[in-house]
Amino acid sequence: MISSEAKILIVEDESIVAKDILHKLSDLGYDFVSIASTGNEALRKVYLDKPDLLLMDIMLSRGNYDGIETVQEILDKMDLPVIYLTAYADESTLLRSKPTRPYGYLLKPFQTKELQIAIEIALNKHGLDKKRKRERRNMSAILHGVKDLIKKSSEEAGV
Repeated sequence: MISSEAKILIVEDESIVAKDILHKLSDLGYDFVSIASTGNEALRKVYLDKPDLLLMDIMLSRGNYDGIETVQEILDKMDLPVIYLTAYADESTLLRSKPTRPYGYLLKPFQTKELQIAIEIALNKHGLDKKRKRERRNMSAILHGVKDLIKKSSEEAGV
């Protein structure tokens, strides 16, 4: 997939920041970008729009969920790469985010080039991860089939 064709969902509760990110993405050639300002709105947009990447503000001040809780909810149902956006670099926030296996972590304010690099790496790594999972499933199916054939052959031979 050419990354500029990737669908990106920005989850940011500060509209000025969200619009700035949107403009940065537009300048980089990303055409399929939407914005959500709360965790609940993000959940709806993820299931309806099926984005390829999520740019998630960790500290959402509105709604029922913060960014990490929203990502946990999303990852329970679908495989989606996440890059966290935050002004907070404290240890406890970083530790809370780790179980969601983010593909990146950008500290605000960030430059357009930093955003581009994080997106490119996240999309590439996620694509490779999906390919590896498919290959493991295929290998498991093959091994299971071989095991069944050996068992059947043994039974037929009376072993």
